[in-house]
Amino acid sequence: MNNMLLITSSWKDGKTFKMIPTTKDCPFVECIYDQQVQVLAVIGSSKKDTFHMLTKLDANGDPETRKTPGRTGNPFKEERRSVETFQEYYVEDLNEIREFIKMFATNADKFDYESYLVALPTEPNTAE
Repeated sequence: MNNMLLITSSWKDGKTFKMIPTTKDCPFVECIYDQQVQVLAVIGSSKKDTFHMLTKLDANGDPETRKTPGRTGNPFKEERRSVETFQEYYVEDLNEIREFIKMFATNADKFDYESYLVALPTEPNTAE
């Protein structure tokens, strides 16, 4: 099953690790670890149809503007569309993340992924 490679990558404001497929039969497109929320996001190779709100475009391909902004302040018209997306999984338990890495990463014994599994320090609250 070892058909992914651990690599160093960037996510949000810092460094993290990713897993990328090394064979065509890999069941995943990519995995990325979010150190802030301590979750491994796994993108599967199977696709599904999901509904998303997308910006409505005019005949020129430009976003159509609303007469008044929506409840969220969005100035553009939106429409609900079915979009084909890859299946996503979120592994939250650190022991399950370790097991997933050992099961799928060819370089799990050489790559220091443990250094990324440590939670980032939170900024002290200075507001009083």
